[in-house]
Amino acid sequence: MEQYEPDRLSPAQVAAIRRSFRNGRAALTRRSLLRASAGGALAAGGLGTLSACGIPAAGQSLGGVSAQDHSAEEKTVAFSNWTEYMDVDDSGKRHPTLEQFTKRTGLKVKYTEDINDNNEFFGKIKPQLAAGQDTGRDLIVLTDWLAARLIRLGWVQKLDPAHLPHAYANLSAQFRSPDWDPGRAYSYVWQGISTVIAYNKKALDGVEVKSVSDLLDNPKLKGRVGFLSEMRDSVGMTLLDMGKDPADFTADDYDAAIARLQKAVDKGQIRRFTGNDYTSDLTSGDFAACVAWAGDVVQLKADSPDIDFLIPDSGYMTSTDNLLIPNKARHKTNAERLIDFYYEPEPAAELAAYINYVCPVDGVKPELEKIDKDAANNPLIIPDKAMAAKSHAFRSLSSKEETEFEAKFAKLTGA
Repeated sequence: MEQYEPDRLSPAQVAAIRRSFRNGRAALTRRSLLRASAGGALAAGGLGTLSACGIPAAGQSLGGVSAQDHSAEEKTVAFSNWTEYMDVDDSGKRHPTLEQFTKRTGLKVKYTEDINDNNEFFGKIKPQLAAGQDTGRDLIVLTDWLAARLIRLGWVQKLDPAHLPHAYANLSAQFRSPDWDPGRAYSYVWQGISTVIAYNKKALDGVEVKSVSDLLDNPKLKGRVGFLSEMRDSVGMTLLDMGKDPADFTADDYDAAIARLQKAVDKGQIRRFTGNDYTSDLTSGDFAACVAWAGDVVQLKADSPDIDFLIPDSGYMTSTDNLLIPNKARHKTNAERLIDFYYEPEPAAELAAYINYVCPVDGVKPELEKIDKDAANNPLIIPDKAMAAKSHAFRSLSSKEETEFEAKFAKLTGA
């Protein structure tokens, strides 16, 4: 296991965090942007939480340390998740699938929506994990790059396959063996996040878009193209377009992708780099086409006949949000039972119908058809085999690489 040292955030990494709070995935709830009834932007809370990153180093990483498991006598599980990342009923107060789990198992779920941003949440739990203490949480949801970091540090527990029969059997092939957790020994996917090309048919006015090259090079789109302010998405899509594998690229490959994007910036081809706020540019026609997150596109398509998407022949990027059990969690077995529950097709379908992200559960389509046929036939929610085969993940980065790559991307975007 990697020995823990306190993070020293580079200026570029701090800028990336600020971008995320301002207009990236941290800036808005998972669904609130397109659900007026769900409320507005998150109260981000600023960067003050990052002060926890300067805590003294633990002498040694703890390597997946468990506490005594109190699951048998304490019928509860504490689950921390992102805001608006769970199904709710019409009142907006109850979570039907969690209630089904409690009814079936007798386990009460203490469900808390206290994850607004990966870095912010890491700042919350780092002091306890570094000190070998219980975080008060049995189950957490983290994006792949941060999940990889916790696994490297030995701060999450290895899962017991005997408690995860549905998860083991039903996890979609495209998510089974990331380089940071081969065979899913420490994590299971909560939802997949696909990065695609979205476009406004009216704004294109007959201009053909089939690839990232079209976005970067077609003069008819000059000043009407958007890329994402998240490095792994924009650089990953560019690497694919260049014939490079985002799961296996060199520093020179990365520099070539940055140079290609920089050329498009210099000639005014790219209007701007955005977070979720690209949705307003796309619907207004200020963007004729852009790199976009599939979860947003599902809702935009439902609201506007002019909005559609495409998967380039070169492929598309997929990241994941992942379920993990932190060290010293009191209810490991109960948490594993909850993970496994969401890999049963029926509750997985209910969740997918509400949040509209990529469902990682094989066999969910027939159940989803009973709830929402359009969702069941939407490849952005249930990828078919051809689409899944075009899915690519961004490889794990070392701390040095992350600092250097973020610095170069920040210079490109002007952050």
